[in-house]
Amino acid sequence: MPQRKGLENHTAGPAFILLGFSDHSSLQGLRFTVFLLIYLVVLTGNSLIALITVLDSSLHSPMDFFLRNLSFLEICYTSVTLPKMLVGFPMRDGRISFLGCAAQLYFLDLLGSIKCLLLAAMSYGPYTVICDLLHYSLIMSRGLCVTLLVGSWMVVVPVQVVQTYQVFTLPFCASHGLHQFFCDVLPLLELACADTLWNQVTLYTSILVFAVLPFSLIVLSYTKMIRAVLKMPSVVDRHKACSTCSSHLGVVTLFYGSAAVFYFKRCSRDSVDTDKYLALFYTVVTPVFHPFIFSLRNKEVRIALKRLLWTKCTAGW
Repeated sequence: MPQRKGLENHTAGPAFILLGFSDHSSLQGLRFTVFLLIYLVVLTGNSLIALITVLDSSLHSPMDFFLRNLSFLEICYTSVTLPKMLVGFPMRDGRISFLGCAAQLYFLDLLGSIKCLLLAAMSYGPYTVICDLLHYSLIMSRGLCVTLLVGSWMVVVPVQVVQTYQVFTLPFCASHGLHQFFCDVLPLLELACADTLWNQVTLYTSILVFAVLPFSLIVLSYTKMIRAVLKMPSVVDRHKACSTCSSHLGVVTLFYGSAAVFYFKRCSRDSVDTDKYLALFYTVVTPVFHPFIFSLRNKEVRIALKRLLWTKCTAGW
């Protein structure tokens, strides 16, 4: 069985080498500092957003429920790649074990898919506020929010298990170098010494279901919201309606925009360096902006943050 033989060969030791930043070794110290700061900002900012939405009673709306879970996802998402990168910089060692690579791929795809579904669920809140405000409390119940969240996990978890298993039961060639700073499915398939057609079909089907379809629902929601806003006679009402969805729209644009550029450039076979830096922005840099977008564009979050800081300061921390 050639596939089984390939699997045995790769589980014996370090199976892959992440070549993402192996060039310019003199900059490893600078890179370590920059990425450590990025990681600390992601952890601090998103943890603070999650903490505020738990502690402040005024932030227990359905949108805040999704915001709290989105912050948790951002922390987990960056924790899949950044700690490994930070360890590799000072040691100048890009090796990652077979099982470690499989775990990294699985959690990246899992959390990325959940994030897409969560952003689609979040778009339903502003849509209901603008287009059906009288039934908002009835439609956006806590039960519905929990059902959407739990249902997303229940659907995505088994699908990503199957997809990861399909990739890592392939026989891989002698070259173990991945021109990326994390284990991504397309570079892994390029190292396979077997027909990967079925893997590609599974991959693009997954992208269609968990990325394109949620994005289509978001676009549909915003199309209807824009029509409703344009029909409002008052400029003040239009401004309030736009402020309702501005934070969510900013996160959606940043996430899907960077992801689209990354995958389109990846499929166009441009330079490897371009792929690496686009992937870096998509997986590491975008989570940094999440807490800033929601704290700067959401008045309730800003007020709750000031209230929390004032309480801690007066209490002497």
